Amino acid sequence: MTRLHITGDEDADTLLSEDPLALLIGMLLDQQVAMETAFAGPHKLAERLGGLDAHRLATINPDELAEVCRTPPAVHRYPGSMAGRIQTLCAAVVADYDGDAAVIWTRDDPDGREILRRLKALPGFGAQKAQIFLALLGKQRGLQAPGWREAAGAYGEDGAFRSVADIVDADSLTKVRETKRAAKAAAKAAKATKANQPAASAGS
Repeated sequence: MTRLHITGDEDADTLLSEDPLALLIGMLLDQQVAMETAFAGPHKLAERLGGLDAHRLATINPDELAEVCRTPPAVHRYPGSMAGRIQTLCAAVVADYDGDAAVIWTRDDPDGREILRRLKALPGFGAQKAQIFLALLGKQRGLQAPGWREAAGAYGEDGAFRSVADIVDADSLTKVRETKRAAKAAAKAAKATKANQPAASAGS
């Protein structure tokens, strides 16, 4: 396994490299904020709570967790809603995996397709987020499950620079950002083109 270099903060990256729950929560937070901010979130939580524990996060008073997430620098730009999502995710990890996030991708030697299914079943993990996380496990966390690349889709490709799974340094972070910008621009252009097309007549 390689040491992760996602946040630009040595302590935050060390936690992500050593704690599967931290990595899972970082992936959950990776929306509507910069990737570095999202994946630095678990370290902020750990510092303020004295560590990360799925059982504690699942049962902590929701208002207390929201306040922990809201304390500057905030864990996320939407600390209240994300506190709820963190708690829901951890409750699922406790209920289904005995509080051990790594069990999601290790129990019964699952193949890539099964790991993807388990990830997609987690609260807050849609198909795309699950594929990105699977690619991250395969590319940087030593996952050797058969078929993980295929299950991860385009995110599993070597040299894709599509997601956090491909970030290993500042240069690769820049490339991933460029790929994301290009994809957003293309999607925006396609939407604009569609909106400007004349509606089909009823007789056509």
